[in-house]
Amino acid sequence: MIFMSSKKILSMNLKYYRSQYNLSQEKFAEKVGSNLVYINQLENCRRKPTTDMLDKIADGMNKNIDPKLKMTSSKLLEYNPSHKTNFTRVDEKKK
Repeated sequence: MIFMSSKKILSMNLKYYRSQYNLSQEKFAEKVGSNLVYINQLENCRRKPTTDMLDKIADGMNKNIDPKLKMTSSKLLEYNPSHKTNFTRVDEKKK
């Protein structure tokens, strides 16, 4: 069994869904009613979201990205091993 913090799981899921819909952080933030800095902080585990923000992100994903997702705030915090992505930070890329 794998144990991960909810911040890490959220980070992994946000990156996964962004990659599935080929969205930049900026476009994703716009579609879910947030801003680039906030989404970046969530994806990099630098910020803990409020329950209201999780609801807002889930609602934005359903309305503006894919209504078939039926996203919920609890689904955003659900661990799924298939949601791993290969995103790396620009300053962490190997030369």
